[in-house]
Amino acid sequence: AKVAQAPNFFSNTPLILALDKLAPNEGPVDLPGLVRICRQHGLRTLAIRANRIEDIAAAIAVDLPVLPPSGARERVIDPIEVEAPKKIPEKPPEPLIKPTRVITAPVRGGQQIYAQGGDLVVVAPVSPGAELLADGNIHVYGPMRGRALAGIKGDTKARIFCQQLSAELISIAGQYKVSEDLRRDPLWGSPVQVSLSGDVLNIIRL
Repeated sequence: AKVAQAPNFFSNTPLILALDKLAPNEGPVDLPGLVRICRQHGLRTLAIRANRIEDIAAAIAVDLPVLPPSGARERVIDPIEVEAPKKIPEKPPEPLIKPTRVITAPVRGGQQIYAQGGDLVVVAPVSPGAELLADGNIHVYGPMRGRALAGIKGDTKARIFCQQLSAELISIAGQYKVSEDLRRDPLWGSPVQVSLSGDVLNIIRL
């Protein structure tokens, strides 16, 4: 009655025929006829479960897959272990080391000291007329009375540190202030840190 109410309910429904439930002394099954009846009712026979030789032979004859009986333990096929290709360890990139040039003697007028590719550290006074240049930062642990040019290759993050700002000129990445401007700064003669923000040199107390 329910099938009559919904005649298309089983349309194209996949089906596995459980012939393994037949008694061993049951007569032969007309498998092609059974498949044909299922097809007439909209059922698609995908395979059979069987353990009798005649049923298995009949399924092979009509190209139907044969599954093990429902009570049998299906053999699990072990996956073939494929050895993964060995990865060649990549050489880690060498760290970018910026050499720091350290000057321990006083820097006299007329001297020019350049720290290429890194920072310059001076642990002595810098006289008027002396010039300090660095691709990175400049540190002066003493009076800074000469010229200090940091980040000369365009490093806008470079900074200048000194214990006593009395410089003739300070510059970071091409932006500079000369002594006339520096003398008007309230931090003139004090320990300071100089950084660049946009086009403006910022001077703050250390």
